Amino acid sequence: MEIKVPQLAETVTEGDIGRWLKKDGDRVEKDEPLVELETDKATVEIVAESSGTLEVLKQEGETVQVGDVIGRIGEGGESKARQEKPAAAAAPAEEADRAEAPAEEAAKEPRQEKTPPPREVAPPAAREPEPEEPAGARAEPGTRRVRMTRLRRRIAERLVEAQRTAAILTTFNEIDMTGVLALRKQHQERFEREQGIKLGFMSFFARASILALRDVPEINAYIEGDEIVYHDRVHLGIAVGTPRGLVVPVVREADRMSFADVEREIKRLATKARDGEIAIEDLQGGTFTISNGGIYGSLLSTPILNPPQSGILGMHKIEKRAIVLDDPETGEERIVSRPMMYVALSYDHRIVDGEQAVTFLVRVKERIENPTRLLLDS
Repeated sequence: MEIKVPQLAETVTEGDIGRWLKKDGDRVEKDEPLVELETDKATVEIVAESSGTLEVLKQEGETVQVGDVIGRIGEGGESKARQEKPAAAAAPAEEADRAEAPAEEAAKEPRQEKTPPPREVAPPAAREPEPEEPAGARAEPGTRRVRMTRLRRRIAERLVEAQRTAAILTTFNEIDMTGVLALRKQHQERFEREQGIKLGFMSFFARASILALRDVPEINAYIEGDEIVYHDRVHLGIAVGTPRGLVVPVVREADRMSFADVEREIKRLATKARDGEIAIEDLQGGTFTISNGGIYGSLLSTPILNPPQSGILGMHKIEKRAIVLDDPETGEERIVSRPMMYVALSYDHRIVDGEQAVTFLVRVKERIENPTRLLLDS
């Protein structure tokens, strides 16, 4: 049975052989994972459609098209290569049989000396370079060259595309996280018991962003030709770091979800992404993205747009800082320590004005600092 590259997605026609999970000649069982195929958007796992012996036809790193045959699963317990070895081993036995033939039979045939064919050995200058050391690009001492994965190449292309095709600006603000921390502490145990999942920060920012997008719909839109396309729904992209690179799975119709539903879906998609099981369909159709660099300790950054989206919100590390507040009783200023987070909104200035970008970020700030508004606003 042939192993073919499956139809991956409407816009994906090729990929790279990432890693064979079984070796040439191995016995495989039906539905057992065989090979990882790297595409522009995700890594796709191809499984065996029948049991048998694997014959690898395409090697790791090769680019293949949809429909290409990359291997075969043969019947029986031995591969083609292993089946040829006994045939070669039978030659000495045949020679022994001839030695035992009658003398008169041997006399009828003229004796010929068998000379082994010459071995072709390429001169040192003609030998191909090692895979990680392409011709004309020798690694310097103390360095090594590794071929970029297709996913990493696609990430690089999209980042350059975003910088080249959009007028990207970033506006910043800071948020006092006291209210959210207190609310989480108060309701965390009950929430986890009833919903089966922890109440994280992402659901607060997801809900605050969804409501702010209603106030500034241009950030939930994109440019196509000379038209602006507005989205009626919010399909929320959540940036997730994986061993293979950054991916952005999409929470579909996040504007219709509860806190618990958002947290549950984010966890499901993030787990799939980190386990290498994310599907291409999980990464398509996002209208706005949130990236949380705070989990890596980032204090401040300028997130880059995910084309063709017009906005991305960057969350950062929560850190206690001294701020000045007015005493509600005396009206005097006082310095207090509060858990603060810097937030950043990068936006496409071709469609979003500076005033709109600032308004969006202020709306997010107001709702996070007064989290009960997130429960009351609908």
